[in-house]
Amino acid sequence: MSGRSCELEVKEREQSRVLIVLLVINAVMFLVEVITGIFAESTALIADSLDMLADAAVYSIGLYAIGKSLLVKAKAAYLSGVFQILLGFGVLIDILRRVVLGSEPESMFMIGIGIVALMANTVCLMLLHKHRQGEVHMRASWIFSRNDVIANTGVICGGLLVAYTGSAWPDLIIAVLITAIIVRGGIHIIKDAIESLKVTE
Repeated sequence: MSGRSCELEVKEREQSRVLIVLLVINAVMFLVEVITGIFAESTALIADSLDMLADAAVYSIGLYAIGKSLLVKAKAAYLSGVFQILLGFGVLIDILRRVVLGSEPESMFMIGIGIVALMANTVCLMLLHKHRQGEVHMRASWIFSRNDVIANTGVICGGLLVAYTGSAWPDLIIAVLITAIIVRGGIHIIKDAIESLKVTE
């Protein structure tokens, strides 16, 4: 085995390890947030949980792409972006439903779970930091994890505002902002994937 092939194999193993850890973290946090979000009637928490689900899908697709051609990696990243956008619109439907039907979000759950999610995503960012300028499927992972930290901070702020105002509107507004972050991240990675696809032509 040549030195270059050995180096590539080591790099791919490292990517796999990182993505597996990220997949587990996000899958667990999705379950924690969606269950808590439903119980606490928090659209922001549910939005953040679906963001975690989208990330878990991104990491799964990224795992599949490791060792594949640049074309496959670019297509995988493109699919990740599309999935992210679809989930964003799914969150928007839940926001509209709660605007019509009303909700009474529990601020303490929002703040507590938001802090746990922020800690989890900070770990994800640390693991991905050295790969942030890597291949397109790893760049997608970095972008989505970075956006998660912003979303988690939003959930915490929303919980504080719900506690302060006694109103559900901060929860709904934060959910809208998280949706915008999800969709924006999806669009960004789709554009990145398209540029990578052009290179393969």
